[in-house]
Amino acid sequence: MSGPLRLTGTPASGGYAEGPVFRLESDVASYRPKGSAEGEAAALRTAMEAASEQLAVLAAASAGEAADMLEFQLAMLADVSLSGPAFDAISMGAPADKAWSDALAEQIEGYEAADDEYFRARAADLRDIRQQVLDALTSAGDRTAPPGAILFGEDIAPTRFLATDWSAGGGIALSKGSSASHVAMLARSRGVPMVVGLGSAVKDIGGMALLDAEQGAIVLQPTDGDIESFRKSSTAYGERRRRAEDSVMRPATTGNGVPVHVLVNVADPSDVDRIDIANCDGVGLMRTEFLFGKGLPDEKTQYLAYRTVLEWAAGKPVTIRTIDAGGDKPVPGFTVEESNPFLGLRGIRLSLARPEVFRVQIRALLRAAVHGNLKVMFPMIAVPEEYARAAALFAEEASNLAGAGVPHAMPPLGLMVEVPSVAIAPELFCDAAFFSIGSNDLTQYLMAAARDNTAVAALNSVTNPAVLRLIASVAAFGWLHDIPVSLCGDAGGDPAAIPCLLEAGLRDLSVAPAQLALVKAAIAGVAV
Repeated sequence: MSGPLRLTGTPASGGYAEGPVFRLESDVASYRPKGSAEGEAAALRTAMEAASEQLAVLAAASAGEAADMLEFQLAMLADVSLSGPAFDAISMGAPADKAWSDALAEQIEGYEAADDEYFRARAADLRDIRQQVLDALTSAGDRTAPPGAILFGEDIAPTRFLATDWSAGGGIALSKGSSASHVAMLARSRGVPMVVGLGSAVKDIGGMALLDAEQGAIVLQPTDGDIESFRKSSTAYGERRRRAEDSVMRPATTGNGVPVHVLVNVADPSDVDRIDIANCDGVGLMRTEFLFGKGLPDEKTQYLAYRTVLEWAAGKPVTIRTIDAGGDKPVPGFTVEESNPFLGLRGIRLSLARPEVFRVQIRALLRAAVHGNLKVMFPMIAVPEEYARAAALFAEEASNLAGAGVPHAMPPLGLMVEVPSVAIAPELFCDAAFFSIGSNDLTQYLMAAARDNTAVAALNSVTNPAVLRLIASVAAFGWLHDIPVSLCGDAGGDPAAIPCLLEAGLRDLSVAPAQLALVKAAIAGVAV
């Protein structure tokens, strides 16, 4: 390649990075055959054990969704149905590297061809696992990126991201990828610039690159003029971030003085260790899936986790979502295998189908409510009967705790507005204490466009007029009937979407902690 090459894609995590290109796709690794089926099988077992050890180390150093993902990969690697075909091929004379690669390739191909997001997410996990075992099995060499490098390739595995040292800067540029992937969420939480959907088949990429993850572009082998222009944009972006950080302690208000509540999303109780409660208005979404990563947690485990966040919030509201299992979040011993999990038994549907599991979480929430300003919301509500049944279970368990003399309190019970049926007919849900709009799923279901699919990324936009019209109608209904309405999806943390969301009538947004400063700054730049 001679001269600069400019590629455009979709921003997945804002920022700028300047550095050497590091190709994610490794060179063809060599493998030395062992000469016998016994030797090949032993080599594969050793490689799988090494991959498992690395996953365990990463999991121990991670929290929240990252830890959940790693624990799931560990469980998959330990599943004999995954490795069985490879060992069968070895017994028929195949070398370990080919047996392992072929066995997983067949499964990966099937998952990648599926229309359902759940199965495509599993394909990413399988690709990750396949590469880790192959790296341990072959002489792949050192695949560590140099400090400050821009990782360039088709896609990047979450474990690769977690194993990379980002302290010296750097970024990610992908020809495919998704702004809703696990890696994109990790990148946003750690402030790593990332662009996806570059769609280039360019070979032999190397040298210096300029990554603009604010606009969604990369320049390979830039000219002096490209570098000068890039650094001006990067400096301006840094100054905007610094100004935003300077104002993060102040309450959020629009340019014309309208107050806006900005809360944070929490995936794990440890998340609050890095957040100053003075900088936000509380917790707009505390996920509880982290508790179910290895199975079904007992009541005490859940109670202590909820209490930790409530006490940290020091009286500010904490909205905890009941377990949203199913879809792309399987839970051993709880979720069921389905042909289309995103339209199946997930969220509140699953909780109501398994009341013995749901009641444990309800008791923990009721007990924790005495320690702070708790609100509880139900995910995936589609019809009023689901809300009524869930609320009735809370009333029953509160009565049981009262009879046993156990301290507890009944929190306000609300619901997620993520199924279009609720957004279209909110008047059917007036019993709810509050509404929280889940923009990710609401947009996905309304536009019939998977949020992790680059090919339909343009369709999956919260700023689509149809999506904004629904959001505005829910906000207006809430205002007329004195039902608080907030938004806790990714859109709330996107500065570019803030003007549209405020124009739609929202005044409560819940965002990832890393996005607090930029969101407050974006709000200050809007007049409503």
